[in-house]
Amino acid sequence: MAPILEVRNLTKQFGKGKERVTAVDSVSFAIEPGETVCLVGESGCGKSTTGRMVAGLLEATSGEVLFEGKNIKQLDSTAFRRYRQSVQIIHQDPYSSLNPTQTIRQILTAPLLRHHKVKPGAAAEKRALELLEVVDLTPARDVIDKYPHQLSGGQRQRVAVARALTVDPKFIVADEAVSMVDVSIRVSILTMLARLKEEFHVTFLFITHDLALAKYFAWEGRITVMYLGRIVEDGPTQRLITDPRHPYTQALLSAVPEADPELAQHKRQIELRDAEIPSLLALPPGCTFHPRCPYFVPGQCDAAVPPLEALEVGGRVACPVRKQERVSLLV
Repeated sequence: MAPILEVRNLTKQFGKGKERVTAVDSVSFAIEPGETVCLVGESGCGKSTTGRMVAGLLEATSGEVLFEGKNIKQLDSTAFRRYRQSVQIIHQDPYSSLNPTQTIRQILTAPLLRHHKVKPGAAAEKRALELLEVVDLTPARDVIDKYPHQLSGGQRQRVAVARALTVDPKFIVADEAVSMVDVSIRVSILTMLARLKEEFHVTFLFITHDLALAKYFAWEGRITVMYLGRIVEDGPTQRLITDPRHPYTQALLSAVPEADPELAQHKRQIELRDAEIPSLLALPPGCTFHPRCPYFVPGQCDAAVPPLEALEVGGRVACPVRKQERVSLLV
């Protein structure tokens, strides 16, 4: 099956002259239709920048984004509009992403009318109400004439999801979509997104700093781990969670709290050499994780950037030192 989305050597730099910062460095991956891929990493790793380039909101410095086999830079204006409708983004902050001067009715009917999905009047209102029902905002008539500030954070994020669905997207970039809502309703929103994925046949790129959320949302999909602008490991979720090969992935997993006291007691903690993340303005040579890595090999890890290499167990890893080492996080 051909990928619905593929990025090749995607790079994004900000700034000018000596102050140029490489936020995303030669990132490559592909996503199959109907697949769920989670992009995981600490703040500043480049995952949101990657998501914005995928969604067409940010132009890459170099590299390619291919949607349904076509380079989006080479699309004419008509084809680019179709691509922008097909790829929607759900932003992290549901309050700043919704126009505070518009009612929910206006927020949802505007794209429906702009892209001629429905006719003005009763048809537009009916579709807006249907979308509110789809995202579990019921009764919909109690919500449709409210303003964003009159809704809770979770309700606003559901409106943002409904707005993304107005144009019948094939691909959704969910950028930290649940990080700013109450912990108590995160699972309900993730469950809703999983249901919409099946109901609307949507492919997801789910961006998060929380590996536990990635594990929950993409258990049947894949996880891609980024560190300082580069992919350090990716693979099927179940393999990556149970058999992480890169030391950074192992450190992220060891930091995930365990609800089971027995597991928590026997869980191994990965001790990093340094807690500080290097500055993007002064990246260390070789593997950028080597100043923090507990398995650092002088003369090897700091000599050359390790390539992403395929694993026999599935996926890729950028660590020749630990590539073949299976590590258990339970002791």
